[in-house]
Amino acid sequence: MMKKYILTFIALATLWSCQTDEQYQNHNQDPKNPTDVGDDFLFTSSVKNLQDQLASPNVNFNIFRFISQYWTATTYLDEPNYNLNNRGIPDNHWSQLYRTVIFNIQDAKERVQNNEYISEGEINARTAQLELIEIYTWQILVDTFGNIPYSDALQARENTLPKYDDAQEIYNDLISRVRAIDFGDSQGYSSADVIYGGDMSKWELFANSIQLRLGMRIADFNPSLSQEVTEEAYSNGVFSSNSDNAILAYEANPPNTNPLWEDLVQSGRSDYVTANTIVDIMNNLEDPRRTAYFDDNLNSGDYIGGTYGASNSFQNFTHVGEAFREPTHPGILMDYAEVAFLLSDAALNGYSVGSSAQEYYEQGITASILYWGGTQPEADSYLSQDDVSYNGSEQQLGTQFWIAMYDNPFQGWNAWRTYDAPEFNLLDDTGNEVPLRYTYPIDEQNLNEGNYNEASEAIGGDEQQTRIFWDVD
Repeated sequence: MMKKYILTFIALATLWSCQTDEQYQNHNQDPKNPTDVGDDFLFTSSVKNLQDQLASPNVNFNIFRFISQYWTATTYLDEPNYNLNNRGIPDNHWSQLYRTVIFNIQDAKERVQNNEYISEGEINARTAQLELIEIYTWQILVDTFGNIPYSDALQARENTLPKYDDAQEIYNDLISRVRAIDFGDSQGYSSADVIYGGDMSKWELFANSIQLRLGMRIADFNPSLSQEVTEEAYSNGVFSSNSDNAILAYEANPPNTNPLWEDLVQSGRSDYVTANTIVDIMNNLEDPRRTAYFDDNLNSGDYIGGTYGASNSFQNFTHVGEAFREPTHPGILMDYAEVAFLLSDAALNGYSVGSSAQEYYEQGITASILYWGGTQPEADSYLSQDDVSYNGSEQQLGTQFWIAMYDNPFQGWNAWRTYDAPEFNLLDDTGNEVPLRYTYPIDEQNLNEGNYNEASEAIGGDEQQTRIFWDVD
């Protein structure tokens, strides 16, 4: 435990430069003792670790930009061909979220409850912030694997072999937990908050928007609960513009740079090009976001995506856009575009969410274009095209949702799984289908065999083509 905290302390020692205004509480503590970590430090660390894991293009940690067919590889083809186990990708994703996010959050919750230097109101507000990030992370784990250790998780001293909980039951509990979040009227984390800088009104919108995400994820599985949860979230207030986006601002210097920069620039490697899947779709639509998403490295004004899953020359295909190669490129936890598309789907299902499906669909597209530097006239022109103008189909909604999630690839994968759109490329060499889930970590199969076997049987087999419960065929 001491080693873990020391390493974390070193990695984040310079995080967001300024001293937190929460540090007054530590005046009577030994500043030379890095094992006595404050809850504010653990909060910041957890948020950064979560966003790093979701944003990283490092194939040892996640391949969501491949699975969503936004990018493809030049040389090493196992990952764009959906070989998850050569590099232990499920193991690393599982470990990162359980160990560096949820474990630290639960530790922070204990510490903040015992923090005698702050008021009860501030304790409650901080706890609510921690709770929301934990709920966010649990949903990622369920949406990745299905049934997972939940009620028995992270209890190594009491239970070294945690059982797997049913994914549907976990969702029900997460919904209950997010509905119960109460930030109160007090200030929570302030300068330790690298998302909103202590703006608690934004945290309330974020919580309601996460409730919206949870509610709409189960729309095809449990329509009645979905409608109840979604309408409540909307009524309480969700994101309404890009100014509400949950964004993590990275810094210019390591170790607090965006992991995209680390793998695209700092590494000096040439492993990735844009995939023909998204390039062809956006070319056909003359999408104005191409100038942000893609680089004009071919010096022709044309964008040519590499053949997905095949060997590609780095020189001959379109590279990732310049913005993604900046160390300060912000990380997106949730944005208004996602919220607008979720509300569009809700309205399409007849839920009472204030506006029509078409209005939210158009707002989602517009918000995405404006976020990436486009203009309102460009958005209006794009929306006027025959293939973009709203037609009420889930295929159209899913395609535009997926395009907008280019820099939030996990949600791009979720959009594709939800709407079965757009049509992804089938791999010529292997014929492998796009994964519908990650298989369980090898470590779980070896070290928690009995519970692993039960979980595998319960979900219908530990296979990449086994659907998560909400992914109704």
